[in-house]
Amino acid sequence: MGFGASGRNGGQIHTGLRKEQTELEKWLGPIHARELWSLTEEAKRLVFELVERHSIDCQLARGLVIAAHNHRAARALAMDAEHLAKSYAYASLRMLGSEETRAALGTGIYPASRFDTGGGHLHPLRFVQGLATAAERAGATIFEHSSAVELQSTTGSVVVRTPAGRVTADQAVLATDAFSGTLAPELAPFIAHVESFVTATAPIPPDIAPAVLPSNAAVADTRHVLDYYRKSTDGRLLFAGRESYFRPPRDIVALVRPRMLKVYPQLTSVPTEYGWSGTVGITRTRMPHFGQLGPRVRFAHGYSGQGVALACLGGKLLAEAASGDSARFDVFARVPAKAFPGGAYLRQPLVVAALLAFKVLDAL
Repeated sequence: MGFGASGRNGGQIHTGLRKEQTELEKWLGPIHARELWSLTEEAKRLVFELVERHSIDCQLARGLVIAAHNHRAARALAMDAEHLAKSYAYASLRMLGSEETRAALGTGIYPASRFDTGGGHLHPLRFVQGLATAAERAGATIFEHSSAVELQSTTGSVVVRTPAGRVTADQAVLATDAFSGTLAPELAPFIAHVESFVTATAPIPPDIAPAVLPSNAAVADTRHVLDYYRKSTDGRLLFAGRESYFRPPRDIVALVRPRMLKVYPQLTSVPTEYGWSGTVGITRTRMPHFGQLGPRVRFAHGYSGQGVALACLGGKLLAEAASGDSARFDVFARVPAKAFPGGAYLRQPLVVAALLAFKVLDAL
């Protein structure tokens, strides 16, 4: 439980989707965009409700800051906040100027930011382990060391083959995110892999700690290849940068630490003690990809970095659909999916090339 980025991510709870509501309104129409907004708001509530209902000790906290990496990004954040307030009655966003941002984050590299009291952060591995415990209490049986290696649909059932046997069922749910294409090759063109690299400093000394992220919010910046970070409850800074590689580098700390020191040069004397990675599933549209493979198999994947809340909602919608009510599941399934170009051998190199292009755009 918690394999890959499911247990090793930044633990951030975001509002909305990777596309702004104005973009969704133009692309999908105002009604569909509003339906998606309602579901993403439910996704956040669901995380907080699950933690409370099952008493999950996962260090859940309110507060998420989106930090503008330049003035153009700051203007876009402000326009989006105004639109959400006027059209969706979302009043949890507050724009912060450069000095307010410095006071909240303890760094002066951002010209502005947006504070979201509706967002938050948690310890992702403890969260997923808590969900597993709750599922077992509800009667589920979890087999952690029995890999699914093949998925076959027949006329009257679904067969999932494992190294030691097989499971036959009326329906199956494919909820393997970045690895969905392994079991369902027809989904492979719609999912790409990005490695999420996270590091943790040593506990920050008391004379420095108050000046590093004093708001205790989680932070993500507005670049395409972004930095995101938060404090742990034992006083470390968990700092992440995201890149795409065919395999994780041997020295993750050496990759991420220079980026951290650009944000917090005051941490130069504080060592980075840990570094780890997890594979994130992204889609070409950066929108979750929901759908069916025949009448008996449903899938949901491609949360594109926002899976803490959206994957919880995805599970709920998959369960509703499997129980006979697919109306809310279909709100996401109706979002058009786009395949990555390049075929099996060129797909990942093209994703790497695209991220390099995004780095150039981030520097403009």
